[in-house]
Amino acid sequence: MQAIDFYKALSDDTRLRCLLLLQQQGELCVCEFIEALELSQPKISRHLALLKKQNLVVTRKQGQWVFYSINNELPLWCLSTIKLTLENQLDYIQNNVTLLEAMGDRPSRKQLCC
Repeated sequence: MQAIDFYKALSDDTRLRCLLLLQQQGELCVCEFIEALELSQPKISRHLALLKKQNLVVTRKQGQWVFYSINNELPLWCLSTIKLTLENQLDYIQNNVTLLEAMGDRPSRKQLCC
């Protein structure tokens, strides 16, 4: 992972919020991002695709649903940067976390999403 690629991926508000939500929540599906960020599915999917292309996130399929999580094989400096950013900027995603927690029928990781 080149530093320039890592920081370019984090330079967008939506992508940074996605990564911080993943750091806090562990795993989320697109429908959860839609709810938490109040953005359209195509916009969320486009940003997640870029994060996946940069190997910042990995996916897990469950039925027809795709769940995203931070790639644990990232270099330690990348993982530490994401973790420290969340710890020191929790207020940055607080509204998103509140929206996510208020989501009705939030998917269980063992059941189908949405």
